[in-house]
Amino acid sequence: MSAPAHPLKVVIIGASGRMGQSLLRLLPEFPGLQLHAALAGDRSAALGRDSGEFAGGPRNGVPVSADLEAALKNGTLVLDFSTVESSSRTVPMCASSGTPLLLGTTGLGPDMAGLIERAAARIPLLVAANTSFSAALLQELVGRAAGLLGADFKVRVHDRHHRHKRDAPSGTALALGRAVSEASGAIEPVSFSSVREGEVIGEHEVQFLGEGEELSFRHAVTDRAIFARGALRSGLWLVRQRPGSYQMADILKEK
Repeated sequence: MSAPAHPLKVVIIGASGRMGQSLLRLLPEFPGLQLHAALAGDRSAALGRDSGEFAGGPRNGVPVSADLEAALKNGTLVLDFSTVESSSRTVPMCASSGTPLLLGTTGLGPDMAGLIERAAARIPLLVAANTSFSAALLQELVGRAAGLLGADFKVRVHDRHHRHKRDAPSGTALALGRAVSEASGAIEPVSFSSVREGEVIGEHEVQFLGEGEELSFRHAVTDRAIFARGALRSGLWLVRQRPGSYQMADILKEK
């Protein structure tokens, strides 16, 4: 994916979180991207600190702030990995400013659907619970398997994450379940199970259970940098798109 002629001014929301810090550390690997603002909650202990240093890297001269309105004035791409409450404000503000948005916040409820739909009419908006390209491929493979195997197979989706992850099932697990349901048209619902323990970054398994046979698909991440690099690559792709709602699968179509 070629770099733009001028670096994109990136606004990272959720900069004090695990994903935000990973994005801050890896952004210098992408010459087409330039950190414009690093945002955290208005009560974050990170406020005022150099965002690069806070993320465990060299100083970058960009202090952690809580002022999204100021950041959007000159920002050209927003990467949001924060909380549902924060994202509910970010989505309409990005739409108003015309700033492309990659929304990686998980645990989005049905009340966010309307906000996303309205924003996508004005800006390119990528909703990605998981920014790993291989996880996106897994979703496609699972959907194809469900379409071919049909309703004769019961499906279970299991996810395992670190103890700090709040939502269960994970956004990726729910997306895998939707892929199965949409492809198979099965009346019997997909069953989910989740484990939150230790420092597990992310594991997902989809099991198709038939009469006397089982087919399993599994994806595991051992380095959080996979998500950060995927998000940064996806951001470079997103800014070239027309207004609309996108998923990681849309990026795979161009590979």
